[in-house]
Amino acid sequence: MCNAMHITSSVFINDDEAGLHHDLEVWLEGLAPEKPHSRYRHNGFEDNADAHLKRSIMGREVVVAITDGKLDFGPWEQIFYGEFDGKRPKRVLVKIIGA
Repeated sequence: MCNAMHITSSVFINDDEAGLHHDLEVWLEGLAPEKPHSRYRHNGFEDNADAHLKRSIMGREVVVAITDGKLDFGPWEQIFYGEFDGKRPKRVLVKIIGA
């Protein structure tokens, strides 16, 4: 299990392909644009409402089975960390739970 331990970051599984990375960034910015900051009520205290929304879309955690010491991924799958705010130190929690 891998968790993003901050409300404006995400852990997700996808393909490590530059075009897709770009497409995800453009898609997320279209859904929750950073500016104008005034479009969000949350931004009365901070200016990162878009980061909270992007995290809601991308998710908090992933769970991946392990077999013979290897992550059970499809041929193109990888775990990614998405940072949508960048203003504070962040951390990721990785837990291995066995039978």
